[in-house]
Amino acid sequence: IASEGQVLVQFGRTVAKHCLDQRCSTELLCAAEQTHTISSQLAIVARVKAVTAESKSSSELLVSNAQNLIQAVLHVLRAAEAACIKGLCQPPPDSEEEEVAAFCMQWRKNLLWHRAKESLNSDRDELGLRRAQAGAEPTLTAMVQEQSPQTKHPKPIKGHIMMSSHV
Repeated sequence: IASEGQVLVQFGRTVAKHCLDQRCSTELLCAAEQTHTISSQLAIVARVKAVTAESKSSSELLVSNAQNLIQAVLHVLRAAEAACIKGLCQPPPDSEEEEVAAFCMQWRKNLLWHRAKESLNSDRDELGLRRAQAGAEPTLTAMVQEQSPQTKHPKPIKGHIMMSSHV
């Protein structure tokens, strides 16, 4: 899990590097650094736990750090969504960065399509408010999960991942 967190850190850094909006880029870099720190902590705790006697407190610490990593990864994905909405500059051709940008642009296209569809088809109540049954907007998290639904671990694609819900 900790090493998979590091892959998400690289994903966040890549998106931040190509983000057109400085504020979104900064937010994404902060989220990536927080994820890097938590991932490193988790790796250390896991190594210590592996060589020490089993204890309830060490297991609880390991679970707590894993939960913190999941929250940090979700923060990276939400910040990446904001960066993608603002726009990404074109990365060098035939690079891993191009693949990450293509993945993000596919999500953005899905989001914009969903919003257009909802604006045309949404049922509104008498006050003009959307009814609750409107479909949820696509998220990077969901798109990552769709890439490898059978696996419980991220699937590398040229050094980047497609994550399942079991980060």
